[in-house]
Amino acid sequence: MVIHTVHATHIGNVRSVNEDLSWVGRIKPGGYTLGIVADGMGGHLAGDTASRLTVETIVADLGGLEAGLSPEACGAALSDAILHANEVVHRQGESDIRYHNMGTTVVAVLLSGTEGVIAHIGDSRAYKITAEGIERLTDDHTLVNELLKSGQISAKEAGSHPRRNVLTRALGTDAEVKVDLDRLALASGEALILCSDGLSNFVAESEMLRTVLKSGEALEDRAHKLIRMALNSGGDDNITVALFENGRAGQDAATKEWVQ
Repeated sequence: MVIHTVHATHIGNVRSVNEDLSWVGRIKPGGYTLGIVADGMGGHLAGDTASRLTVETIVADLGGLEAGLSPEACGAALSDAILHANEVVHRQGESDIRYHNMGTTVVAVLLSGTEGVIAHIGDSRAYKITAEGIERLTDDHTLVNELLKSGQISAKEAGSHPRRNVLTRALGTDAEVKVDLDRLALASGEALILCSDGLSNFVAESEMLRTVLKSGEALEDRAHKLIRMALNSGGDDNITVALFENGRAGQDAATKEWVQ
C-alpha cells in the first residue's frame, strides 16, 4: 500500500489575502510523508508571514530526518520542529511592529509508511476517515471549546457563538507553547484530512465523510469538491485542505497541489 496525497487552498469569497498555507511532501532520505496546514492571523502581512515562517521552519528542521525512527522519536522530532517555529514567529513578532502579536494555528502529520503522529496547536483540525465514519483527531484550542467542555454552552450554541474564533492557544503569540500529539495509523482504504477552520466551519463532518469516501474519484477531485462546498456555504474565510489516503499500489503517489 502507498500513501497518496493532495493539498489545496483557496482565498475564499471575502478575504483579500490568503493567510493559510499548506505543505505536503516526502522527506528524503528517510522516506517519511510530511503534511502541514497553518492558518495565520494578525492582520495585514502578519498572518501570512506567521504561516509561511511556520511551514518553512518545520520543513527545514525535518528535511534531514534519518530513516527508521520509532513513532515516539517521530513525535519528538515533529514537536521540536513546531516549538522551533514558535520561537521563530514569536521573535519576528517582537522585533518588527508590522508583525506584532502575529500567530498561526498548525496541524501536521509525520508518517513513516502508514503509521505516524499528528501534532497541533489552535483550531485547524485533523480527521480520520474510515468505512465506519469520521473521527476528529484534534481538540480545538478555543474559548468556545472550553465553554463547551465545561458544560457552559451547548454544541448548537458553540456553532454560532460570536467568539467561536477566539483561540486559547496559538503558535507564535507567546514565547512558550504546548504541542498536542497523537498517534495515527491508516489501514487500507482509510484517509486523513488536515484542514483550516475555513473548511470545518462551513462543511459538516457528514459531508466531509461522504466526499472523501468516494474512492472511485481521484483524490484531487475530492479535495476540490471539499473546497467548493465551503465556498458554496459562504466561504467567509480562507479554505485549506490536505488529504492523505492509504490506497492501492500502482496508483500515482505524487503529491498534487492546487492554489486559487
